[in-house]
Amino acid sequence: MSQHHVTPNSQASAQSSIRPRLVVGLTGGIGSGKSAATKWFFEQGIDIIDADIIAHEVMAKGSKTLRQLQRKFGDWVIKDNGEMDRAAVRSLVFSSPDALMELEAITHPAIREAAKAKLAQSTSEYVILSAPLLIEGAEAGLANLCQRILVIDATEATQLERASRRDAQSISRIKAIMANQLSREERNHHADDVVVNDGDLDAFYDKLAPLHELYLQQAKLC
Repeated sequence: MSQHHVTPNSQASAQSSIRPRLVVGLTGGIGSGKSAATKWFFEQGIDIIDADIIAHEVMAKGSKTLRQLQRKFGDWVIKDNGEMDRAAVRSLVFSSPDALMELEAITHPAIREAAKAKLAQSTSEYVILSAPLLIEGAEAGLANLCQRILVIDATEATQLERASRRDAQSISRIKAIMANQLSREERNHHADDVVVNDGDLDAFYDKLAPLHELYLQQAKLC
């Protein structure tokens, strides 16, 4: 998703742009509708900072973080074209909790610093920081950068149906991803706001609209 940021003209303006700006962390399980939500907020003129995009950026060809990963795991993590072999790394960490921890120890600090830099460049009245594992803490502690948490919720059956239709993934693969995420109950427990996405897009957007107004009002009080 595009990010409509304007780079501040000075270090002072960059620092002041983070505080007192309201940062809303947006999360939810696979297939819940996070992308639809961030697209809607973007269309309202709100800056979107996407942890998935950042994760790809910090591991880009030639990046410092990718070189760290190469030193840790070996040359096999980089393909002949110099890009990260994401499929091979994903296969490793999916089967090895220790490898996942080592990967996160390298990537999470880089993700957090990149997110902070993008927050400093934001110019909208409040900011949406979107991360699939925001609450679990597996997104570089990004929840600590947020003043409010919005969870997009859906039943497990709905998640499975949407995710399999969207990504053409197997049900077993989707269930494995869901198993690595918090349960609905745990995720919602940590939320300030929960939107249940169980209907069509128009109904979903109708639920987001009052939250947008709420966040605009809260942003004025920061």
